[in-house]
Amino acid sequence: MSCDRLRAMKFLITAGPTREPIDAVRYIANRSSGQMGAALAAAASEAGHSVTLIVGPVTAPMPPAARRIDVETASQMRSAVLAQFPEHDVLIMAAAVADYRPKTVTTEKLARGGPLTIECEPTDDILAAASRSKRAEQRTVGFSLEQAGNLDRSRQKLVRKNLDLIVYNPTNTMNSATIDSVLLWPNGQTKPLGVLPKPEFARILIQQILALFPPAG
Repeated sequence: MSCDRLRAMKFLITAGPTREPIDAVRYIANRSSGQMGAALAAAASEAGHSVTLIVGPVTAPMPPAARRIDVETASQMRSAVLAQFPEHDVLIMAAAVADYRPKTVTTEKLARGGPLTIECEPTDDILAAASRSKRAEQRTVGFSLEQAGNLDRSRQKLVRKNLDLIVYNPTNTMNSATIDSVLLWPNGQTKPLGVLPKPEFARILIQQILALFPPAG
């Protein structure tokens, strides 16, 4: 679908990891670099759409055309997403948000000593919360980082979170220049895309997202 079939859209894209503090200097995080979110923001901008990026602590450079909001924790990302989503047409949740955070955070640096046990609690599901609040004309898109071949969990997430499209990708694509993806829709349709550089994949995904909207009248 070409951009001239649609009005300019407003994309809200999340990128990178979150950091969940343990004490004054330590945190729980993951290896996400933000490359996928950056590629999606660039692809949407190049297609003529406006982009707001909500960015965790990333190592990948972000496209300067995008409006950028920096966050650190899952809670901060949740607040930013829910505040910004009402003003956007699409949410693409490409960030690797921490599933758990320490239940208690020490304000000082913990001293080195014997074994350390950290009790954790689940973080809020940001994408599910956004999908619950979306209007009929809005779309939500997620990523499902799974063990290789586990499409069933991606299908379950698609339904449970009320998404319009989900991207299955195996865990070895995190912090990689390529992605080995399968697109899944609520109607049961699937589309394997194989191994692609992330910028090329991003252009394909943006076009597939635009196809979720009716043509401009």
